[in-house]
Amino acid sequence: MRRAILYVCHGSRIVKAREEAIDFIKRCQNQVEADIQEISFLELASPTIEEGFKACVEKGASHVSVVPLLLLTAVHAKKDIPDEVQKCQEAYPWIKVKYGKPIGVHNKMAESVMKKIHDAASIDSSTVAILIGRGSSDPDVTKDLGALAELVYENSPLADVRTCYLTAASPSFSDTLESVKNTERNVIFIPYLLFTGLLMKGIEREISQTKNEHIILGDYLGYDPLVEEAFLDRVNETLCDKGELHAACHD
Repeated sequence: MRRAILYVCHGSRIVKAREEAIDFIKRCQNQVEADIQEISFLELASPTIEEGFKACVEKGASHVSVVPLLLLTAVHAKKDIPDEVQKCQEAYPWIKVKYGKPIGVHNKMAESVMKKIHDAASIDSSTVAILIGRGSSDPDVTKDLGALAELVYENSPLADVRTCYLTAASPSFSDTLESVKNTERNVIFIPYLLFTGLLMKGIEREISQTKNEHIILGDYLGYDPLVEEAFLDRVNETLCDKGELHAACHD
């Protein structure tokens, strides 16, 4: 048996965003026990999922674990990637395929958010933190980001930890920013995003227009070591088939 892992990154037109994703995956690859490891993108970049899967097969894979590098469970994780994987499965029916989960709600992600909050400003019992999600019509997105906000709140001295969204969910980022525009206590916004891009630039522009020194924008999550630990947990889960011994299952 030759096991392969096909990592699926979101993809972006922005070169820096693609490079950040590839660098992150390469760091993770050094800690994963698999015969074959390939990187692919869902959209806006290559290799595609189909091309990555084909590369795994051509290198002799008999089992392929497809692991999405996504923060939350939404349409990409539930439909877009599975649809592409199904096409690959139909093209190579003899290959055993396992589909992994997005990072989702994970203690290490809550720790990563806390680190961004501390890096942004001094905090005390009056400070409010607000996580900015991409947003989705899928209720699992708001549920999961809400659960992460609760984890952060429970493990910090913050007065409150809230969520808002850039699109397709409420409360919206714009409405939330409007509601705190006259705040006299620190309100720290943390973009719950993996990479830079147009969304981040839009957030920066709107917050700068408030001209309120108490409204502080922290950095987007990026691919820090805590995110790496959370993602590696998801990768190793796909290597731990029932009844199969593997070193990753015993860490």
